[in-house]
Amino acid sequence: MGKRVALVLAGCGVFDGSEIHEASAALVHLSRGGAEVKIFAPNIEQRDVVNHLKGSPAEEKRNVLVESARLARGNIQDLAELKASEFDAVIFPGGFGVAKNLCSWAVDGKNCSVNDHVKSTLQAFHSAKKPIGLCCISPVLAAKVFPGCEVTVGQDKNVDGRFPDAETASAIVELGCKHICKNVNESHVDKANKIVTTCAFMCKAPLHEIFDGIGTMVQEVLKLA
Repeated sequence: MGKRVALVLAGCGVFDGSEIHEASAALVHLSRGGAEVKIFAPNIEQRDVVNHLKGSPAEEKRNVLVESARLARGNIQDLAELKASEFDAVIFPGGFGVAKNLCSWAVDGKNCSVNDHVKSTLQAFHSAKKPIGLCCISPVLAAKVFPGCEVTVGQDKNVDGRFPDAETASAIVELGCKHICKNVNESHVDKANKIVTTCAFMCKAPLHEIFDGIGTMVQEVLKLA
């Protein structure tokens, strides 16, 4: 029987929600791994709405659960309904929605707060010793909730201009966590905490390399499940 995995979204669209390519890559690799997936998102208002064509704020309000339903093809549940006891693992794709809607990292950095349902979900899986997969910016959720854990967001220096957000690694270290430098096609496994991370779009890389890196994360999550 395939592993039961919960996928948590933060909206729809890189600048104000979940990164669509990352979410899709995770779903493809989970499907290939024979996993049974259910999708969740918090039923909250987005911090902001971005016109992705213009790259500028839009004067409107949107709901994270409603927007995430676009990616889930309508088959989605309120994150408040997620029970860790019903799943073997949980995965969080990245995107600015993670840093805006699931927590306030986009505004407050390492001093951010984490959404109550997101925090309780992470704590429930961690307490049950079930694996947690995170990619792109979402490893900061683990860094905030689990001091001392090990994660990667890629490199801690902007190597060849490929890691423009390398300072995120320093902020993770300031939170008391260990940042492990990895390439885009790799993931890191914190065996003690069963946390698996990969940098995805934190690196400027061809899409297939990002897709492959997410694949290594999913594979490691399924191994630990």
